[in-house]
Amino acid sequence: MNLWVVIPAYDEERSIGATLRRLAEQTDPGFTLVVVDNGSTDGTADAVRAFAAAHPGGPEVRIVTEPQKGTGAAADTGFRHAITAGATHVARTDADCLPDPGWIAAVKGAFADGLELVSGPLRPRTDEFALRFWERRLLPAVISTAALFGRFRPGNQDPAYLGPYVMMPGCNLAITADLYERAGGFPRTRIEDVHEDRALVNRVRRLTRAYGLRKDVLVHGSVRRLRAYGLVGTLGWYADHRHTPEIVDIRIGDLR
Repeated sequence: MNLWVVIPAYDEERSIGATLRRLAEQTDPGFTLVVVDNGSTDGTADAVRAFAAAHPGGPEVRIVTEPQKGTGAAADTGFRHAITAGATHVARTDADCLPDPGWIAAVKGAFADGLELVSGPLRPRTDEFALRFWERRLLPAVISTAALFGRFRPGNQDPAYLGPYVMMPGCNLAITADLYERAGGFPRTRIEDVHEDRALVNRVRRLTRAYGLRKDVLVHGSVRRLRAYGLVGTLGWYADHRHTPEIVDIRIGDLR
């Protein structure tokens, strides 16, 4: 198994170091990492290069650029770069996330058990700033609510789908290279236009039933969007962008 991990990144100079450190601490170091600099205006790429230079014994780290703004475009560029370079399996997390130390091992285990697309829990980070009680409790609740809504969302209902809708956040997702190409990959869009992770799941549902969730495929995500949008706004964001704020690219420094 030749596993690559893709991280789309836009202006994440202050956040991506923690993500890279967590990946360097994986119990299974058998993967290659590619960071997609999505037209950053800060020192994101320099931060990645500095990290790679300071950790020569860690996983191989590559940087590619994608000037077309959008998480879908950046993620697709990273996945296709990895596949062209020989990846047989590709995972994705985001530049504001902390994969569990056993994340890589869990992803490989899911593939070994026959899954072709896998995701797992998304829990709140606790290291960015002091979490308020409602933030600590409500991020999992928001995700669960969004997942429940997704099961009944008209766009997720189609007789052509081979299996049920399952919410798989893009920051905690892994897929075989073969299935990614057969499904057409992530749509090359901006996150404010299309939830590219939902689109990929629905593309996969037309091809196979070999997808699912694993409890040990665990990632801790930022609550910065929840803090900026509030509970109602965040629920609206996940529900087909019924709430789309003026500023989508929330950064931690803006919330302190």
